[in-house]
Amino acid sequence: MTRAPRSDRLSHLLATRDWLLADGATGTALFNMGLESGDAPDLWNEAHPDRVAALYRGSVEAGADLFLTNTFGANAARLKLHDAQGRARDLNRMGAEIGRDAADAAGRPVVVAGSMGPTGEIMEPMGPLSHAGAVEIFHEQAEGLRDGGADVLWVETLSAAEELRAAAEAAARADMPWCVTMSFDTAGRTMMGLSAPQLAKVVASLPNPPVAFGANCGVGASDLVRTILGFPAGAGPLIAKGNAGIPKYVDGHIHYDGTPDLMADYAVLARDAGARVIGGCCGTTPEHLRRMRAALETAPKGAPPSLEEVAARLGGFSSAGDGVAGAAPRERRSRRRARA
Repeated sequence: MTRAPRSDRLSHLLATRDWLLADGATGTALFNMGLESGDAPDLWNEAHPDRVAALYRGSVEAGADLFLTNTFGANAARLKLHDAQGRARDLNRMGAEIGRDAADAAGRPVVVAGSMGPTGEIMEPMGPLSHAGAVEIFHEQAEGLRDGGADVLWVETLSAAEELRAAAEAAARADMPWCVTMSFDTAGRTMMGLSAPQLAKVVASLPNPPVAFGANCGVGASDLVRTILGFPAGAGPLIAKGNAGIPKYVDGHIHYDGTPDLMADYAVLARDAGARVIGGCCGTTPEHLRRMRAALETAPKGAPPSLEEVAARLGGFSSAGDGVAGAAPRERRSRRRARA
């Protein structure tokens, strides 16, 4: 069954709310449900729709106003690794349909954001993927998400301006509102060298700018807030989706050390830094989201935090520079030590 896309629900909510809570980690939740390393999470939209529905419900029940579909890697380029490149549109449609049902059952407005991750290929002139080829990859994914009932396309974890422009063109072809976040994980810049102000310039140059843009993933919560502070004044609406602390390898598994209390502090600092859509990325669970929502609802809006305040509350930064200018405390400290 093909469903008509909803109106731009995200823009409406942003016009009526000071902030929105986005969801947490998809991969973390699915691994806890039994996903094996090396498996394609996107194939679960068909094989285990009940588990994908539970993923979405977990975010909604924790208070999220917006959740991402289980389609991050559901593009033809990445699905080729699993011999499923011909199923991209269907897998995106399925992921969005499960999400649409979960959102409609929430009893309040909840945005279904169709997740679209990077293609996994390097674009011209540094790599083999042409602009037209990237647009086609993203467009196929966008069409499936639209057919499944997604409210907005959510292009995430990008590092290159060229791929962002291709995703923007694909969103226009699909006649869908869209958002974009990049991962600033290399001394305050993306892997391909973009800073927060440069992302803002690219966004401003697009004929169909996104509803919101910002940063996700990266290194840790403190770095993510520093990136948000680096966007030009008046840019936005801005998105902040930081990891739940720093990843550590414990007993054969990746564990993120960010507690719910730390992520509650992060949510308030991200809001005060200028973010309007605030959520978590890797390691963020529904319990983190519950604490984040409670903190956002109870902590009064404050002035943008200083880098010293961010480091004291969330731990030091991973690099001295923020990718823009100036320096910051570099040593990573535990939250307890910072407050001692």
